[in-house]
Amino acid sequence: MAEAIDIRELNLRIEQQSGFVTNLTAGMDRVIVGQKHLVDTLLIGLLSDGHILLEGVPGLAKTLAIKTLAQLIAADYSRIQFTPDLLPADVVGTMIYSQKEERFSVKKGPVFANFVLADEINRAPAKVQSALLEAMQEKQVTIGSETFPLPALFLVMATQNPIEQEGTYPLPEAQTDRFMLKAVIDYPTIDEEKKIIRENLGGTLPEVHPVVTADEILQARGVVREVYIDEKIEQYIADIVFASRYPDRYGLKELRGMIAFGGSPRASISLAKAARAYAFIKRRGYVVPEDVRAVAHDVLRHRIGLTYEAEASSVTGEEIISRIINKVEVP
Repeated sequence: MAEAIDIRELNLRIEQQSGFVTNLTAGMDRVIVGQKHLVDTLLIGLLSDGHILLEGVPGLAKTLAIKTLAQLIAADYSRIQFTPDLLPADVVGTMIYSQKEERFSVKKGPVFANFVLADEINRAPAKVQSALLEAMQEKQVTIGSETFPLPALFLVMATQNPIEQEGTYPLPEAQTDRFMLKAVIDYPTIDEEKKIIRENLGGTLPEVHPVVTADEILQARGVVREVYIDEKIEQYIADIVFASRYPDRYGLKELRGMIAFGGSPRASISLAKAARAYAFIKRRGYVVPEDVRAVAHDVLRHRIGLTYEAEASSVTGEEIISRIINKVEVP
């Protein structure tokens, strides 16, 4: 009975705290045509303190979506265009010698912001990509012998072109694992395309103004952490991740030769966090299996390695995740 009252109270708090979600969604909808899944993914990452990787061909409003989200939140925003000649110092900053003062001083790089857009992240070599790793994982940056903390609200939102495109480098597994979510952006429908043409021919895009502060986002994250996850849901999350490692145990023998490696414990943590954020967006104080299923593809698609056999048989990571979700027993 006490638990039921707690959840009722939590639902009430979520109702009060999640008002800005509607404002953020409305603001995004004014600028971005369609792409509902993209907007949801950005909100889930924002609320669960997780970095986001967006993949899609150029021209699908990935950069515009991230920029719009940053404009809707009264927070610092910086954009780094990744190119093959980019250096780690261009991302994190460097030491500069002042002849006048006869000493070195630190010049901070664009990574010192609340929202960092790493545009076309897979156009830069591994050395530059790894410069982001400390910032993403430790929320700090080391320049010379000094270590600087990053803001409490710090989110890396990276875009990448499909790996098959010319001049792209695959991201190291250690780095892709640091991204909580990877969303694949598809082409708009024909009606959405016509609307995009009309809006762009009409001149300027609609202006957006901040509807929420960084502090309000941090408060909302505190509420998201309180969203109730039942033991059965925890078991369900663990089963999904374990099925990606040991498909035999879950009656998925046909996947044994297809998976090179499954999701790490970070996948389980991310799945639980993303499910909580999804429940919060849906104004609920508890997680249901549908929340887990809704975020499973985005959390797992970059964490399951495929064998040559899978690639030769044209089996994709998406299909493997779908088979796992359809097979694992729902509580």
